[in-house]
Amino acid sequence: MYKDFIIEFQKALESAGRDIHEVELIAVSKKKPITDIKKVYELGQLSFGENQIQEIESKWVEFKKARKNIVLHYIGTIQSRKVRSILENCDVIHSVDRVKIVKLIKKFENETGIKREYFLQINTGNESQKSGILLEEADKFIEECKNNYELNISGLMCLPPIDQKPSKHFDILKDLAKNHNLTKLSMGMSHDFKEAIKCGSTHIRIGTSIFGKRL
Repeated sequence: MYKDFIIEFQKALESAGRDIHEVELIAVSKKKPITDIKKVYELGQLSFGENQIQEIESKWVEFKKARKNIVLHYIGTIQSRKVRSILENCDVIHSVDRVKIVKLIKKFENETGIKREYFLQINTGNESQKSGILLEEADKFIEECKNNYELNISGLMCLPPIDQKPSKHFDILKDLAKNHNLTKLSMGMSHDFKEAIKCGSTHIRIGTSIFGKRL
């Protein structure tokens, strides 16, 4: 499946007039065993994503330790009590969405000297059931994170509502990032990555099209 997706990925880039080096492909291995991950790694994939810290703790610690070139992205909801483990084990965090978490991240960085890369998750559809800072609160939150906590915030992330055009929300995120001089956009999954690439995504998060459906 991985090789087939790479072909689709390259076609989408060509269609959008973009270069392959402009978009980082994150292989999201939710619930998949380390044997499946190893096969994809051996085909040349270096960026991987998980949305549950339990999955990272059980699968990734030893595997990643032996493979220093892997970049592990955390894309799930961040629980306060799991902040330390997430930061210890992941290189990039895509789902920072409240000040309480930002404060815990800053405390961890001050205590350990470990610095990570962060995306702020924006709830572009203002959906009550979904994580992410509400759109009307986004400007204030972004500036507070940048100015008061001095974290390495490189971009924004979103999950568009499933019943709306994803391109609308990708454009909202792109404009918001531009207004705050943020250069990276984490947007696009198996069903909408082509639209995301056209809208300027720099990081696409692909699970099903690489690993197959979760059991």
